[in-house]
Amino acid sequence: MAQEATPVRTARLGRALGPEPTAVGGVVLLLPGGEEVSGRRPSAVLAAASVRALGRRLTRAGRDRGLAAHVVHYRYRGWNGSEAHLARDAAWAADEAVRRYGDVPVCLAGIGMGGRAALRAGGHEAVNSVLALAPWLPDEDVAAPPEPVKQLAGRQVLIVHGTNDTRSDPELSFRLAARAKKANREVCRFEVHSDGHALSQYRDEVLALAEDFVMGVLFGRAFSRPVRDALAAPPPLGLRMPLAVGFGKSLRR
Repeated sequence: MAQEATPVRTARLGRALGPEPTAVGGVVLLLPGGEEVSGRRPSAVLAAASVRALGRRLTRAGRDRGLAAHVVHYRYRGWNGSEAHLARDAAWAADEAVRRYGDVPVCLAGIGMGGRAALRAGGHEAVNSVLALAPWLPDEDVAAPPEPVKQLAGRQVLIVHGTNDTRSDPELSFRLAARAKKANREVCRFEVHSDGHALSQYRDEVLALAEDFVMGVLFGRAFSRPVRDALAAPPPLGLRMPLAVGFGKSLRR
């Protein structure tokens, strides 16, 4: 009896969060965290849970503007070295967004290893912006090429990192942002003082900052003053911008 072929794994988009708009004007693709090395299939339930708060916040903010938000379900839990599976799945998701919705701007929004995937896949032609929350980045190694940044040229990029993150080194995201800023002035980075990897201590402020950025890059809503200042400031000021306690309380809802 012939041995059955192993099914080919495919990435997929979760159903649109909230009511799907009749006319889509922008798409945000939510990229959950992952592992450095793993060939296991991720849990769809856990993946959705990890980005649920961010997705709900953005969906509410963009409901009247035609925002479609989807969680990206990866083929594998792991980045897996040069395979860069999560980045490849993020690029596939951008292709799928174009297939479904046409020529609309796409924001890649990732957390942890998903933040790395968002940054790496940010060069996709449909992507106009990248939001990376506590991105996991590899240790710098003189024997290995640095994490690429040229693909971010022409995109608006926001990185947010807790200063007490013991899982994803915040200094590595600062160094990447500094390299990216040399080729692209539309890069900024906020530091969340004393917060850890989950950014839970100042969750409301982080979500408000994410909303402010995404509504601006996808729909042209004016950025708040701190975001404008961070984008305009030269390094290192615009890359170590402190996220103020209470940020977002006076923003438009």
